[in-house]
Amino acid sequence: MKLYKLTSGEGYASFGCIWKKGECRSDSSFLLKNSEGQSIPVQSRVTAYWPDGSVKWTAHTADAALMGREAEITVFEGSGPDAFSDGIRVTETDREFTVYNGCVTVTIEKDGKHIFKSIEKNGRITARDAVPVLTLEEPFETQGYKARFDHTYEGVSDHVEIEEAGSLQYIFKFTGSHADRDGNRKLPFIIRMKVQYMCETLQFTHTFVYDGDENRDFLKGLGISFKKPMSGPLYNRHIKLTTDNGVFHEGMITLCSWKPRVPKGFADAQVRGEILRPEGQDLVDMEKILEATPYWDTYDVCQDSADHFAVRKKLAGDDLCYIDSFHGNRTKGALCFGSESGCVCVGIRDFWEKYPSGYTVSGLSEDEAVCSVWLWSPSAPVMDFRHYARRGYNSICYEGYDYKGADPYGVACTNEFCLEFFDDMIVQDSVLTAYADKYNDPAVYVGSPEFYHEMGAFGYWSLPDTSTEVGKWIEDQLDKAFKFYENEVEQRKWYGMFNYGDFMHTYDPARHVWRYDVGGYAWDNTELVPTLWLWLFFIRTGRADVYRLAEKLSRHTSEVDVYHIGKYKGMGSRHNVRHWGCPCKEARIAMAGHHRIFYFLTGDRRLEDIFDELKDNEETFLNRDPLGDFYDKDKMVFPSHARSGPDWSSLCSNWMMQWERFNDETYKNKIIVGSDDIKAAPMKLVSGPDFEFDPKSLHLRYIGERTTGGVHLQICMGAPEIWMEMADLLDDDEWRDMLAEYGRVYFLPKEEQRAYHDGMVGRREFTFPMFAAALGAYSAARRKDDVLSKRVSGTLLAALMTSENTEGFKAGTLKNTAGLEELSEIPWISTNFTAQICLNLIVALDFIRDKLPDTMEEAKELVGPAGKTIFGRA
Repeated sequence: MKLYKLTSGEGYASFGCIWKKGECRSDSSFLLKNSEGQSIPVQSRVTAYWPDGSVKWTAHTADAALMGREAEITVFEGSGPDAFSDGIRVTETDREFTVYNGCVTVTIEKDGKHIFKSIEKNGRITARDAVPVLTLEEPFETQGYKARFDHTYEGVSDHVEIEEAGSLQYIFKFTGSHADRDGNRKLPFIIRMKVQYMCETLQFTHTFVYDGDENRDFLKGLGISFKKPMSGPLYNRHIKLTTDNGVFHEGMITLCSWKPRVPKGFADAQVRGEILRPEGQDLVDMEKILEATPYWDTYDVCQDSADHFAVRKKLAGDDLCYIDSFHGNRTKGALCFGSESGCVCVGIRDFWEKYPSGYTVSGLSEDEAVCSVWLWSPSAPVMDFRHYARRGYNSICYEGYDYKGADPYGVACTNEFCLEFFDDMIVQDSVLTAYADKYNDPAVYVGSPEFYHEMGAFGYWSLPDTSTEVGKWIEDQLDKAFKFYENEVEQRKWYGMFNYGDFMHTYDPARHVWRYDVGGYAWDNTELVPTLWLWLFFIRTGRADVYRLAEKLSRHTSEVDVYHIGKYKGMGSRHNVRHWGCPCKEARIAMAGHHRIFYFLTGDRRLEDIFDELKDNEETFLNRDPLGDFYDKDKMVFPSHARSGPDWSSLCSNWMMQWERFNDETYKNKIIVGSDDIKAAPMKLVSGPDFEFDPKSLHLRYIGERTTGGVHLQICMGAPEIWMEMADLLDDDEWRDMLAEYGRVYFLPKEEQRAYHDGMVGRREFTFPMFAAALGAYSAARRKDDVLSKRVSGTLLAALMTSENTEGFKAGTLKNTAGLEELSEIPWISTNFTAQICLNLIVALDFIRDKLPDTMEEAKELVGPAGKTIFGRA
């Protein structure tokens, strides 16, 4: 497999490779070469299997500096070159692990009190005692007055384990929670630390789960704190931070003195970051200055919004105030502080995008400084997890039900940061800015779209083709849709720890804003699978900008929008003003299929936790019946319900992921149980889609032709894409035929639909046929049905054009509107429509591209003057 570097980042890269069935075994070795033919050390593991037991996907780690812009990986039988003879050395005792990577020695104790006990470089401890830290602000009353206090916790790891071991990379996994001085626990965490060969950077992935009481546990501070030895005179202690323009830099002693004067040239040398070595009278004068000058012991950095950060400093002492040092807009968050014994650089990825990030460095005037890496800075307002209302507003605000269903218990968030150690007193500005670029845009390697398509990776999707006028127009629309949403993230400031990555659901053209305050029209929460749209758009284009937007969407929606513990574990919340606000808790929001592409392209370890949470989440249907408010419990035979789509299809996605990852046929058989039940229904896949469901036996019980929520819900949440790939993995021709039949029925004229199967369909409406276009195209190709191909083509084109209007996703510009000097706007836009038209185009074109009109005139003739009205768009 040929690999292409997608980004400019450096350092180690982890990347996925797909193999043909039977090409690779679990004991195969791998040979990685760069474009010059040089063999490169590589660390490898299996991430998925074909049904015959051969390896389907592997994940690899290698140094991007050696790989270059292009590389190639092949299967190598025998003792492969990936068995690197040098590499990381680890010793283990009953008490600790000691890891030497060629640059630094990391000591990790097994008692769980610290993330690392110490880091040594060149025989000298450069950092020690890293511990997770948490502050919750809690309300209380005293003598009739309302007040709040800060409740502090430190992390304790219940499990310390080596998750991955190899010559190039060790990953240590710490699982625990934060404990106060009385032993009370709050906010579970999973922290991963990567140690890589000949690399001075330690990478951390920090995940926390909210298990607090929303009415009293307000998040004030969250992060990791560590200590760093300091040495030398105070005028040789420095701190730096990247800013919008250049670098903020101060010494902790300001070399400005009335009496005695600062020796000539010393102030300039300090600003240049040079070590000062005064002698003679200069030394006498400097010592006098030190006796009577302020020691700026503590610095605090806080990015409190997407457009503002502040640096403050103070002298040691809780009774003293901070003073403002610097204000800016956006910092990438690379911070460095040090003394004569060396410096440490700290960086939080997406620092300003996931505000309020920050750092506090205290004790700069002491023998040991303490650095707190804040993923949520205590200098910012607290995070309030409460809901915005005491009830739901269903009929007006599209909130599912009128009762309150908001619940933050069990939602999570994952962040990344890194540490790097240098011998210098303080690094040069250019080194710090390069460091910020490295961790914010890490190296990514992928295969070509053509290769993935040839391999059948991720089911059915089309490659771009602009050989016809209509083909060019379609590709232009797909590109415009992507660029519009990419721009909206910035234009609408969709930033912040709990928001970044998500999109809004529906636009309000009257107010020229998204409906951020209108119930179910606010945050999208994977509704109608924008995840599949973006990931398949990336796979077919190989564009770095698409990858990054899809990555941020997956990282957010896999964490914040779903439940990782508690009664809703394995489910997610439907779209709402608050990400956890909707009473509808459903499997479709959380399903593995949203993030499957991201995982196989990267081997992301955090996603493995999430897939493990999902593999048996049918059990959660006992706690939350997705149709429980629509059926009489006393009349049910099975304890819950599952629509064939999106409920059962989402379970299939979870089971399929587990089956692939471990070749565990237990999960294949879970799919087959429900599949056989649907095959036994009177109209097979056309039946239902409401079924009773038994989470224990996994059987679906046919209960007649009931369509709670509309037929379109069966196919607009990723079910067709899941089922097509599932049918191929099962090699099930009957299921393929069922898919084709359903695609055919969806596009029959209404009279034929009502007459179908002796009228069993009745007056059911097959709503929003554009949502079923991928399925219809699959059917047309399988059945070689040119009439159906034309119907599907017309439906797709009519969703975006009429004979009089072919503007599609063209955005307009308004001046001085909605508080913006210049507003880019598509007034009819909704994420439901955008995700579904783009996804269905991408998939359908793989089946019926040659059936589309060639010219725009032919397309206009096909769709006519009216087009189709979808979500208010004519």
